[in-house]
Amino acid sequence: MTTLRVGFIPLVDSAVLVAAARRGFAAEAGLTLDLVREASWATVRDKLTIGHLDCAQMLAPVPVASQLQIGNPKARMVAPFTLSMNGNAISVSNALYDAMEATGQMGAPRDVAAKAAALKDVVDGRARRGEAPLTFGIVHPFSPHNYQLRYFLASAGIHPDRDVSLVVIPPPFVVRSLRDGHIDGFCVGAPWNHVGLAEGVAKVVVASVDLWRRAPEKVLGVREVWAEENPQTLDALMRALKAAAEWADDPANRDDLTAMLAAPDILGMAPELIGDALAGRVPLPGAGAPSEGLADYLLFDRNGASFPWRSHALWFYSQMVRWAQTTLSPEGIALAGGAFRPDIYRRAFAGTGVTLPAANAKVEGSLAAEQAVGSTTGKLVLGRDGFFDGRVFDPQELSIYIEDFVITSEGMQEEWARSGQ
Repeated sequence: MTTLRVGFIPLVDSAVLVAAARRGFAAEAGLTLDLVREASWATVRDKLTIGHLDCAQMLAPVPVASQLQIGNPKARMVAPFTLSMNGNAISVSNALYDAMEATGQMGAPRDVAAKAAALKDVVDGRARRGEAPLTFGIVHPFSPHNYQLRYFLASAGIHPDRDVSLVVIPPPFVVRSLRDGHIDGFCVGAPWNHVGLAEGVAKVVVASVDLWRRAPEKVLGVREVWAEENPQTLDALMRALKAAAEWADDPANRDDLTAMLAAPDILGMAPELIGDALAGRVPLPGAGAPSEGLADYLLFDRNGASFPWRSHALWFYSQMVRWAQTTLSPEGIALAGGAFRPDIYRRAFAGTGVTLPAANAKVEGSLAAEQAVGSTTGKLVLGRDGFFDGRVFDPQELSIYIEDFVITSEGMQEEWARSGQ
């Protein structure tokens, strides 16, 4: 048996790694996964970079940033497998929620644009009265949470770098920071929005599934050199993760998965909170809010969810350019797109009968309904993937896509460099 040290953060979307380790899928592939729990994404990134971890649950944009050599990591990472989609939400303090509701613009429970408009009214009112800007927590500068929150704010004309303040807080500490009055809201993954609700200090206003129906969230992160030196071990790990992802996506296994994640050395919290997150039971504001659970709130494998689409990597690159973390260039496009590795995914499942998409990239946000797409074998159906504002991301038209945004962060490159993130 080959032993791998695997880093993870106490989040529900560590499920695939946990199931692979604890349900026997890794053992069947000849592997032992030594799960190493960490508190912050910076720690996971740094330990993976210097080789203290063999692989890790990783924020999807981090391998992109590493390939571009922005931020701290000097060792280049790749993402050959997507561990989860969706699962984030934007929550606010009770006081901010009441202020948003008082605008009369909150709209229907899943109306993202209405929530953004209500928040814009609150932000403008505070500015007129000379009050301090609102502060929101994100888990890392190179995170889906950062880009989702910025996308949401900017859609209503709120400039994320001028009208509000964004601060980095590790996921386990966001609820405490809100309770102590250090922040007014946060964008974080499950189960921490549910924890805020359970403690009575936060209310969810937007679920990430309503921002972008198929938002990549966590990936398997490995050092590029390690992937090149250990192809057989990596392929075995991928096969174990695929089996675990299929198992985790099956509602029939939800109770077993919940108990596994609730263990003291994994999440160490009430099973009810984890179960609600897995089922997508997220109370949203407004009359008629769905109680049966949000479809696709958290995905592990269904509809090609575990495939590392290059278009996902390039969408993150578009946001890094938009928010001045890097610049647009042909070299940058090549590096960013190369962070996600469908070639490794295809190699791992060659000859196994696993249905693979015929393409490595796609137009994001174009599917209004489930649709069968070209595949190497069998039938692959992709799910709805629209953005709430109707935008479509064509990775072949990166500059046009970025230039269409009214709010950007020109001139911020030096500030990102100074931050050391």
